Order: sequence, then C-alpha cells, then structure tokens
Amino acid sequence: MMEPESLLKPGSTIGIIGGGQLGRMLAIAARQMDYKTIVLDPDPNCPTGQVADGQIVDAYSNRDASRELARSTDVVTYEFENVDADSVSAAAELTPVHPSVSVLRTSQHRWHEKDALLKAGISVAPFRQVESLVDLQNAAVDLGYPLVLKTATQGYDGKGQAIITRAEDVESAYDLLGKRNKELIVEQFVPFQMEISTICARAADGKTATFPPSENIHRNHILDISIVPPRISESVIENARLLAIDVADQLNVVGLISVEMFVTKENELLVNELAPRPHNSGHYTMDGCDTSQFEQLVRVLVGLPIAEPKLHSPTVMVNLLGDLWEDTDGDPDWARALEMPGVSLHLYGKAEARVGRKMGHINVVADTVEDALYIATEARNRAWRRS
Repeated sequence: MMEPESLLKPGSTIGIIGGGQLGRMLAIAARQMDYKTIVLDPDPNCPTGQVADGQIVDAYSNRDASRELARSTDVVTYEFENVDADSVSAAAELTPVHPSVSVLRTSQHRWHEKDALLKAGISVAPFRQVESLVDLQNAAVDLGYPLVLKTATQGYDGKGQAIITRAEDVESAYDLLGKRNKELIVEQFVPFQMEISTICARAADGKTATFPPSENIHRNHILDISIVPPRISESVIENARLLAIDVADQLNVVGLISVEMFVTKENELLVNELAPRPHNSGHYTMDGCDTSQFEQLVRVLVGLPIAEPKLHSPTVMVNLLGDLWEDTDGDPDWARALEMPGVSLHLYGKAEARVGRKMGHINVVADTVEDALYIATEARNRAWRRS
C-alpha cells in the first residue's frame, strides 16, 4: 500500500497529455470512480475533450501549456509516447507524472529502447544503429536478409518502416527513410509464429499485475484483431507475463506498459516494442476482464490498490478503421452488427474518418475463442454490409 498522503481521493483531477481515444477511455474510467480529468490537446473537438471535465487547447510542445495542466491537476499522464518529452518534463516539475519522463524518453527512441532492454538482459531481435548508407550496407552484411529498417523516432502503426529483402533494395530503403530522419535502426527480420502483447501495471510501491496476453494480427502494419487467450501453450503465456513484469521492474515504470513480443518458431520470446500507456491490444479488457486497462491506470495514478485482472471468457477485439466509413458513405450498419450475440461497440468520437485511421472497435465475449473470432469478424462485415 502507498502511504496515505499519496492517495488521491475521489474528486481529485488527473491531467492527460493527448486527446485521442486512449485518453477518452481513460477519462470515462476516471469519471466512473469520481475522478475529474483535464486534457491538453491542440484539437478543441478531440475525443478526450468531448468527455473530460476541461481542456487546454494548445500544442503538446508548449511548456507553458503543460505547466498550466500540471498546476490544474493532481497527477499527470500521457496517452501516447510521441508527445514532447521536454514539455512533459516541465509538467513533472510541478506535479507527479506517471510513467516518468525517463520511461517516456526511453520508449520514444528505438535505439534507447533496445539498449535499455539489452542492458536489462531482455532478448530482442538483432539490430544495428544506422546513421548513414554505409552503416546500413554494413549492417546488411552482418545481419543478413530480410531486414526491417525503421526510423528511430516517431514510428507507429507501421509508419517509418521499410522491408529490405535483397542487396538491391538497401539504397532505395535508405533513401525512403533517411532523407528526413538522420537516426534509423535496422533489425533482423524475425520469422515469428505469432505476435503477442502483454500489458503490465506497476504501482508506486513496486507491486505488479498483468493482463492476459493477447494474440495480435496486423493488416498493413495496423492492429486488426486481438485474440484472448492467445492460441499458444500455457507455458509461453506464463513466460510472456513474467517478461512483461521484468520489463516494468527494470524500467521502474509507475503506470502501464505494453510489451509487444514475437513468439518464435521455437516458442522463444523476443521483445519488439514498448508502449508506456494503455494499448490498442488491451481494448479487449473493457468487456473481457473484471478490470479494464483504463481502470487499472486510474488506480495506479491515484494510489489505489491495483487489481489482479481476471478474464471472464474468451474475447476478441476487432479494430474499426476509417475504411469502413469510406466504403459505406459514412454510415456503417451498426444495427446489423449488434444483432450478433456478445457484441459491444466502442466508437471514439472522431470527426473525420480517413483510411487507416482508428475510429472504434468491437469486442466480442463468447464461450470459445473460435466463436468469439467468428462473431467479431462477422459483426464487422455486417457493419460493412457484407454478408
């Protein structure tokens, strides 16, 4: 337990840097527990601002705005890691920020992230730092093909990545990413059997709790489907939980951290990326678990005991991207989707639907993974008017 003076009573205010769907769902969870929220985001109609108690409309990089947020709240968090770390640091001078700025800086830069994991004795795919075409050519000789070239910063949902399958592709891949980014990282392609992620909550007193790992299927580098429990052995599932706890402990996280992993063909685990916040792959917890990832984060932020999450039943989450709105003239058929049993619809309140933009998700709870997967994909097809 935290010391009583560290507990924030209901009615206290949580500051959220970033106004997207993760902040929105965090604000809703906070309100259920009678905590207020104020969001910092440049968009006056951002998803979080629609449900928060207040909003500071300004750039994430504006240190005066982040200080104003800190002065107006009792604790601050951020809902995505591409915020301005210096601005977050300015907020931390005035009020507690979780996860810490050091965790944020580590997760923002793939070099730093990989180095931190290696120093902690955690396995990652072989990689090299790249600052020139010669660096990349030398790395290709060392690592072999295929390779994945990535920007060291600002990458998400497959942005800032290029696959290199042969020597003839090296220069064009570097030209694609290196013109605007001086710092790149190249990784040996992992012939994995599955991608999974585990979300770990860690409180200020060091207590940890993990959510059941999810099996993640991507389409065009964007998460498409999460399946829980994953279709792997119990021993691998347990190892994934322990690995996520190890990462949270080694980085001294206070808050949530999502640990994305590759399951190799030999059932070994390699950490791919970290996200110190709620995660798209954890949206299944809103309907599949007795405690959602968002409630868990509220508990950590305000100093309440964290829960040991339990999975009610097999659960599948499918993302709803802007493509669905594009293909239905902005009018998906939610009535047909919700005719399916066990379907829960979550929409994010985004004003503009764009191809590839996350607009919402569907969760399905069922007796078996197979049933949940069928119902979830069929419900989405029905919204698309595909039978």
